[in-house]
Amino acid sequence: MSTPPLDQTPAGSVPPIVDVVWLRDRLSSDSTMVICHVGSTMAGPEPEHDFEHRHLPGARFVSLDDALAAAPSGTAGRHPLPSPAEFARELGELGVADDATVVAYDDRGGAFAGRLVWMLRILGQRAALLDGGIGAWVADASDDVSDDVEHGPVTATPAERAVREWPLDALADAIDVAKHLADDGVVIDSRDPARYAGEIEPIDPVAGHVPGAVNLLFNDNLDADGRFRSADDLRARFASVVEDSDEPIVYCGSGVTACLNALAMEHAGFGLPRVYVGSWSGWTADPDRPVATGPTP
Repeated sequence: MSTPPLDQTPAGSVPPIVDVVWLRDRLSSDSTMVICHVGSTMAGPEPEHDFEHRHLPGARFVSLDDALAAAPSGTAGRHPLPSPAEFARELGELGVADDATVVAYDDRGGAFAGRLVWMLRILGQRAALLDGGIGAWVADASDDVSDDVEHGPVTATPAERAVREWPLDALADAIDVAKHLADDGVVIDSRDPARYAGEIEPIDPVAGHVPGAVNLLFNDNLDADGRFRSADDLRARFASVVEDSDEPIVYCGSGVTACLNALAMEHAGFGLPRVYVGSWSGWTADPDRPVATGPTP
């Protein structure tokens, strides 16, 4: 039997994106804190090697491919959500308890770690993305701090974790996307403009985008230094296509980098949008779904 979200520890008590100063302060006062280094084979064949080379003190390695996604499955896309039971088991083995405050990072500007943060926040757990990742942590270190990063594997003490169903109101499927667009709703494609336009498609068999979707590249939430733009800048960015009364849906190639747009929108003061987890890989797995090309919706 599933357990309801953690109302006693709402995700809203922790912002979706935090900086190193926030993390250092919270580490001294929050005994439940767990830091997670998220890696994926999308960045190379052995992502755990980067973790073992250096990671934040006490960080746990979380495999996007194994812990944050099920096996590819047709219209469910290349990175479907894992079953609630499998997600609970994976995080429990890493020592991430139900009452933990989780801060996640990667070395891709949050492109991978955002998926874990979004998954936890929709379940009601306190979770945030570390702005700037390990680079920001190292840059902030004092000269006399010798243990600011660690090396090698980390063995965690397993924790009990309840099984919680994915909240349907946080998710969208292809039918939801089509209906939302038919009702003049906003759907945001988070991929590179060239992929959106159908000029290139390095991963999926069909190029283009969902007809009617607008394009806001997930990486454009960051400045030239790889840090998140200010909340005001982000608000202006998304306000170009979304009004406060809208209930947008975001997607990408496989439901991973769309989470970065979702968290940026929440950080900017919009509600957390629904994520179409199947995304482009799931949409194009159905040959009856329409496809648009070009730089406009």
